[in-house]
Amino acid sequence: MPALALGIPSIRRDPAQMPSVTGRPEVPGLVDRFGRTARDLRVSITEKCSLRCTYCMPEQGLPAIARENLLTATEIARLVGIAVRDLGVRDIRFTGGEPLMRADLAEIIRRSAAVAAGASISMTTNGIGLDHRIHDLVDAGLTRINISLDTVDRDHFARLTRRDRLPAVFAGIEAAKAAGLTPLKINAVLMRDTLGGAADLLEWAVVNGVRLRFIEQMPLDADEAWARDRMVDAAELLGVLGARFSLTQPHREDPSAPAEEWLVDGGPATVGIIASVTRSFCAACDRTRLTAEGTVRSCLFGDDETDLRALLRGGADDYTIADWWRAAMWGKQAGHGMERADFVRPARSMGAIGG
Repeated sequence: MPALALGIPSIRRDPAQMPSVTGRPEVPGLVDRFGRTARDLRVSITEKCSLRCTYCMPEQGLPAIARENLLTATEIARLVGIAVRDLGVRDIRFTGGEPLMRADLAEIIRRSAAVAAGASISMTTNGIGLDHRIHDLVDAGLTRINISLDTVDRDHFARLTRRDRLPAVFAGIEAAKAAGLTPLKINAVLMRDTLGGAADLLEWAVVNGVRLRFIEQMPLDADEAWARDRMVDAAELLGVLGARFSLTQPHREDPSAPAEEWLVDGGPATVGIIASVTRSFCAACDRTRLTAEGTVRSCLFGDDETDLRALLRGGADDYTIADWWRAAMWGKQAGHGMERADFVRPARSMGAIGG
């Protein structure tokens, strides 16, 4: 199978000229042409993962990124510092692949925390191995964590992830709770074969005091098996959960939050639904993304990428890098466009982009 089909597209290396900034106001933040400002930075640090979730990774994993093509801990921290100091970013989240696959993860967090005064430092992980590293990560500056868990049924977990590692995920969750990383959020991707266990997952979340959020599956699987007419949407999920729980007072924590939250049986427990496909929140998107190779990706579904790694390694100063980043975000598209007949899925899969 060619690399492109596995989610690694050709990257724009050493562009001849900066993306157009015609009409852009003279402001320091990461504004775009549709009035949005990016303050949330997602940083992918690897394409490797310890699981092979069917909605994300191919069974054989993604093609390996050569070590020399990955951003180093020092380079990541420099970009984080520029983002916070010069571009108004307030939230930093490390993703993968699986970030725990980076042996220098604690160093990445430590260096980034040192230059990100006032910004939160968080991570999205599958939790495998977290119990062995949690204290180093917290000591380095990790402040919040999201753990992916789609089912509490061991057989379903093994089929969905192609790995029998559910006990290891539970161990990671318990370690995060013991370390005091709150609120601890659990992310579950809605899949047809696990929908029957959705209420069990919510009951487990309520009993264990964690905040569960279901996410509609998006066309970002490396196997390209996603089909809109087969996906589970928010309305169907609400019907399934509503058969066991009373869900009331839907709300968002803030206008740009992707999850709509419901009180479960009157609260205080809540359940969130991120309806990325059927209830698009693109108009309030406040994210900017860095791939593991050091390119800015302005939209999850946009394959245009601006290479900051070449600037870093070519001797560019922080001012120049910030300007390129601003230009990349000024050209951000209006939305994912999944509602259009001419929608084209991105070349990269979720595992190659970062959550």
